[in-house]
Amino acid sequence: MTAIKIFFWIFTGFIFYTYLFYTLLLMFIRWFKGMIHTKSNASLPDELPSVTLLIAAYNELDVLGEKIENNAAIDYPGDKLKIVWITDGSDDGSPDILRKYPDQFVCHQDVREGKSSAINRGMQFVDTPFVIFTDANTMINRESIKLITGEFADSNTGCVSGEKRINTSKVDNAVGTGEGIYWRYESYIKKLESDISTSIGCAGELFGIRTGLFESIDKNVINDDFHISMQVIRKGYNVKYCPEAYAVEKPSINIQEELKRKIRIATGGIQSLVMMKDMLNPLKHGFFAFQFLSHKVFRWTVVPISILLVLLFNLMIVVENHFNMDIYLITFTLQVIFYLFVLAGKVISDSRIRLKFFFLPYYLYIMNYSNIAGIWRFIRGSQSVKWEKAGRVK
Repeated sequence: MTAIKIFFWIFTGFIFYTYLFYTLLLMFIRWFKGMIHTKSNASLPDELPSVTLLIAAYNELDVLGEKIENNAAIDYPGDKLKIVWITDGSDDGSPDILRKYPDQFVCHQDVREGKSSAINRGMQFVDTPFVIFTDANTMINRESIKLITGEFADSNTGCVSGEKRINTSKVDNAVGTGEGIYWRYESYIKKLESDISTSIGCAGELFGIRTGLFESIDKNVINDDFHISMQVIRKGYNVKYCPEAYAVEKPSINIQEELKRKIRIATGGIQSLVMMKDMLNPLKHGFFAFQFLSHKVFRWTVVPISILLVLLFNLMIVVENHFNMDIYLITFTLQVIFYLFVLAGKVISDSRIRLKFFFLPYYLYIMNYSNIAGIWRFIRGSQSVKWEKAGRVK
């Protein structure tokens, strides 16, 4: 076997391991440990603890009314739930509107320094044993606070992540379809990890921590939610995944807006990897190091490069073999078909269709393109810590 063929199979193995075999391995480990994939059975304490709901928001006037109603509908004792808004830099009048509601505590400053700085400032107003983070443009279910609080009954749990759900319809475009399918897949992996030991990261749209575990975040951190949850793991606590507590978010309005969001997140992922590379040490962090490598590092760095190299090496092999019918011509043909679906998905990306899986190849392409763009943006240091909102479906 030539060197090119060896490399072809190595990089193909990286792709299949990251997207498929890692998941199958988690399923086997959970089965082996005799764990059952059911709803959380954590019980609520006799007396519910006090909780702060912290919302960092920048110019969210268009969703303010809906979010206030959503907050009011939360099933949790009013005297035990403190709602804090951090509206740094908002100049759309939303801070003034929020101040009209006595149960919505508003912390505003005219200077906008980014979400990490806003969270640091907001945590100064948290005096409850637990704090739950959510976004202004996501709506949480009524029972979410109770469900998250219940998970803290386990003293080893330091962070609890809710589930991110995309508000899709039967007929959707490429972004809504791809994002919806991807998050169902990602949620399943997070639940497997949580059942075994600890989930990797959390859904920034809805997660809670023990307040005492919070450490001030560097103001240049891009992915604040991932950073906070990793701080908790570093202290020896677990991140539990509670899909029954969920936040619903509308998809990006088009692929351009989704790219803007994904490239920023990918850049933050590479930044997190560099900042937390010590957590890849299995001698210090055990099985978690393996999870971190498999779930995040491979997906952020190895797979995007592997996808390009697999296509290149496969082409070189079939040309060398004069396009003779063999396994390499079959794999090359499958890749060509995949990229034809990618091209078709791009052409009709803004169309709404019922055959949702038609858009999946295009969305996978966008995800991996974003990771490569994120690596390059991180190297250049050109990503602003200030969040530029993606346009959402109305």
